[in-house]
Amino acid sequence: MAGKTLLLEDLVIGQRWSGGPISVREADIIRFATEYDPQPMHVDALAAAAGRFGGIIASGWHVASLVMRDFIDKAPFGETPLLGLKVDDLQWLNPVRPGDVLSIDREIVEIVPSRSKPDRGVITMRMTVTNQDGAVVMSFLNAIQLPTRLGAGTLG
Repeated sequence: MAGKTLLLEDLVIGQRWSGGPISVREADIIRFATEYDPQPMHVDALAAAAGRFGGIIASGWHVASLVMRDFIDKAPFGETPLLGLKVDDLQWLNPVRPGDVLSIDREIVEIVPSRSKPDRGVITMRMTVTNQDGAVVMSFLNAIQLPTRLGAGTLG
């Protein structure tokens, strides 16, 4: 479901996109964690039930991966080639549990055209992920390089 192709000049600070819903299933939590983050609270129901979270919770890296997949699937910039440069201020604020349904608010908070390379620039987006109850479960700032009209189609 690609959006309209957008280049750096098409964007404004405060522009927003929604993501989700993302349904989180216990089997997926365990599968991801078994391969990438095999801690008891992610993979062992008995240990997780006895632990501080009272049950299985998703790895924060799993949640970040789900948010990334949603971003690619939603394609808010259409076919524009994007290059992730960095993530800042990554916070996992509340546990994500089986059955949670996640939504994402993506907001442009900064736009910086390159001074030395006029074919590109960098946007910073604030990503805020909430569960079905409105609790923020994860947030971060993401710097993304985008082409300008001059550089359209040359960065991919």
